[in-house]
Amino acid sequence: MAKNLSTILVTPVTTEKAYGLSQKNVYVFTVPLAANKNEIVDAVEAQYGVTVKIVKSLVQTGKAVRFSRGKNRYPGNTTRTDSKKAYVTLAEGSSLALFEQPVEEAPEAPKKKSEEKK
Repeated sequence: MAKNLSTILVTPVTTEKAYGLSQKNVYVFTVPLAANKNEIVDAVEAQYGVTVKIVKSLVQTGKAVRFSRGKNRYPGNTTRTDSKKAYVTLAEGSSLALFEQPVEEAPEAPKKKSEEKK
């Protein structure tokens, strides 16, 4: 168990599914496997300065992959490392600016040629 919040690094997931969930004030984070829900709440509140309402966490098992041990050897099987995700619902009035685009100024209308000659 990681007791120090600086050791728990929660990184946001930026996918299309995460973008759709962010419209409902739910954000997806990748968290360490050893972190529990209380530690995830404390880390998100400390790193992003928001208030957390609900946390749902899951462990995604690594995919099974095959690998070759050389030309004359038999192939082997192994699995990729497991990862843990946390679906964090923020309280009303709290939001993260993960998917917001910067506001661009409107381009000026092109001038007519007759106005430029004057």
